Amino acid sequence: MSKEMVDALDALEKEKGVKKEVVIEALEAALAAAYKRNYGQAENVVVDFDNKKGNIHVYAEKQVVEEVADDRLEVSLSEATEINRGYELGDHVKFEVTPKDFGRIAAQTAKQVIMQRVREAERSNIYDEYSQYEGEIMQGIVQRVDNKFVYVNFGRIESVMGKSDQMPNETYNPQDRIKVYVSKVENTTKGPQVFVSRTDPGLVKRLFEQEVPEIFDGTVEIVSIAREAGDRTKIAVKSDNENIDPVGTCVGPKGTRVQAVVDNLDGENIDIVKYEDDASDYIANALNPAEVIAVQFEEDDDKKCLVIVPDYHLSLAIGKRGQNARLAAKLTGYRIDIKPESDVEFVSDDDFEEEE
Repeated sequence: MSKEMVDALDALEKEKGVKKEVVIEALEAALAAAYKRNYGQAENVVVDFDNKKGNIHVYAEKQVVEEVADDRLEVSLSEATEINRGYELGDHVKFEVTPKDFGRIAAQTAKQVIMQRVREAERSNIYDEYSQYEGEIMQGIVQRVDNKFVYVNFGRIESVMGKSDQMPNETYNPQDRIKVYVSKVENTTKGPQVFVSRTDPGLVKRLFEQEVPEIFDGTVEIVSIAREAGDRTKIAVKSDNENIDPVGTCVGPKGTRVQAVVDNLDGENIDIVKYEDDASDYIANALNPAEVIAVQFEEDDDKKCLVIVPDYHLSLAIGKRGQNARLAAKLTGYRIDIKPESDVEFVSDDDFEEEE
């Protein structure tokens, strides 16, 4: 080894961000292992790398004892004091055992260690960079598509979007530029893995934060989101500021704000409802656009309720394939049973308790 190695480590630290001390520590450990493997030595071997000149020295570390039982591991007190009169029993003495032909092994080992550390550092840097985007929106380019995944390129890394994270109403083609929600970032044995989604409710939340400054600064709060991706989403909002209409704020002038979100979601319908502390009012709002006459809660289960609507609003309240009622239930956290006004008089207490 030589000064060239030191220069190479300095360059590595500047270009790749791999700290020289970390590489030297790994290099010394690898060289010690290589020495033991090639020269059949005991476990008391240590390697010292001169980080100024680049020289490598191999030492056998022996403990000072009264009587030597294994001369590979021990040295007598009398022999140790010949080297330095300050040695005492229990101290450790280093004897240089660097082989003349160790340079070739050292060079090969150093190359392997450096390459491994560079790979690890690059993986770590990529993970650190992208893990901060977990739970955020990123824009990428569709790289390729197969039967299971859509691969979205972010520049330094290629993310994956599984079937359940793909919008059923969207087709993805190579070179398409799309916004995705970073749902998870993992540091696997094969390197960092970024998982993205177009169906996660978090995508809707982040899109509204981008379009509505009042949500971004906390003046308006998104309380809950219920989503059937590609078709319809309900979002409940509130504001502690009495002078602010949270729904109107999210809709924007002439609907521009909500339309921007809809456009990003390829035409997905979005219902914005006002959150209320009163559960009856909240549930009624969640069933919008249907009109609600009354909300009755079951005595034994305060998370189950009966909602009474006008006969002519029954199908509207339930929605196509039950979607409106299903999203309202998901949004509010209540199990909702809907009855038309004309049937209310026939609903007994026993019948109500059996409703699911």
